[in-house]
Amino acid sequence: MSLLTGTDNDYYGNASEYGGYQFTSLEDVINQFIIAYVGEDKNISKVKRTDVAYHAQRALQEMSFDTFKSTKDWEITIPPTLSLVLPRDYVNYVKLSWTDDSGIKRVIYPTSKASNPTNPQQTATPDVAPFYTTGGDKNIVFDSTSDSLASYNTGSGAQSTATINPEDDFFYNHDGTRYGIDPQYAQSNGTYFIDESKGTIHFGSSLASKTLVLEYISDSLGTEAEMKVHKFAEEAMYKYIAHAVLATRANTPEGLVQRYKREAFAAKRTAKLRLSNIKLEEITQILRGKSKQIKH
Repeated sequence: MSLLTGTDNDYYGNASEYGGYQFTSLEDVINQFIIAYVGEDKNISKVKRTDVAYHAQRALQEMSFDTFKSTKDWEITIPPTLSLVLPRDYVNYVKLSWTDDSGIKRVIYPTSKASNPTNPQQTATPDVAPFYTTGGDKNIVFDSTSDSLASYNTGSGAQSTATINPEDDFFYNHDGTRYGIDPQYAQSNGTYFIDESKGTIHFGSSLASKTLVLEYISDSLGTEAEMKVHKFAEEAMYKYIAHAVLATRANTPEGLVQRYKREAFAAKRTAKLRLSNIKLEEITQILRGKSKQIKH
């Protein structure tokens, strides 16, 4: 629970403070939990601050995935190599798209039929031992990229994403030829695949020099002062920590553990509803649009 401090001049004169009142630091969450939940006359008589800090970080990490999703955006130009390194705090992707000249996002879809396997260098006689080239340390030498990846980057498969357009003469002249096409290829925005083991994203050749927008989920971890919790989820954090502390402590009555488990679940659900940011006017506008017979 962070309090409103300073003056208006302090706030508007410091860009780093903009919008900060909607969050509280993890350090404050830990301190306030100890004040509110720990004491001789409370369910948690005593606990180490390091234990609280651990469970608070786990709570923040878990809730970042599905409650107050910590989504970040990167805008970067796809280089001629058609590969990019994943952000340092990357956990999972939300969406990849490229922007056209009008600033409209064109969603790129992942392909499941491409990969970047490890490529050991073979000897001149690969059917005779030792089969593979070894270095000075007697270990197998691997190429930096695989032939499979090179074929994906340069081959026609990376660009075989023609859009189905009913007004296209080609479509009418070849009626039925697209029956059974894999949906991931029935679009013209391009494809990509993520090599999670090597921490890279690879793109088809049609996406070279495009402006990529990568939306991804981070787990929000950092120092206690850097990590932020939205105020809508603050109560859910307290309940999660309390349940985790009691559940990992010996001789805690099972009824007490189950009580805090239920409270943690209810608080998390409330946080999700609050953070969904649903507005009545927006819902009304959507419902009005549903009454139209022709969509634009």
